[in-house]
Amino acid sequence: MIRRHILPNVAGPVVVLATLDLAGVALSAAGLSFLGLGAQPPTPEWGTMLSTGRHHLRDAAWLVNAPGVAIVLSVLGSNLLGDGLRDALDPNDRTEHSVGTGVTRRD
Repeated sequence: MIRRHILPNVAGPVVVLATLDLAGVALSAAGLSFLGLGAQPPTPEWGTMLSTGRHHLRDAAWLVNAPGVAIVLSVLGSNLLGDGLRDALDPNDRTEHSVGTGVTRRD
């Protein structure tokens, strides 16, 4: 009963929540390390890279752009992955694709 009724209805929200939390954790870690509350400077972290690169922003903008783009891409990728998994695991989305006609029908 649990496998048939409860798990299919719980899997989608749990996956979406986990991927959104993963993005939130990445942003929180980057923010804390930007403020100097993360790992110490020999340890590479995106927030620390942003913090040290902001002093050289006029001379070398790539020092800030590279970790900033990495943060954006990882958070965006995590959110898109969660959205795709939610769509794949949604038990209420019953679509039937007709072969060769290009018609999608919802029951």
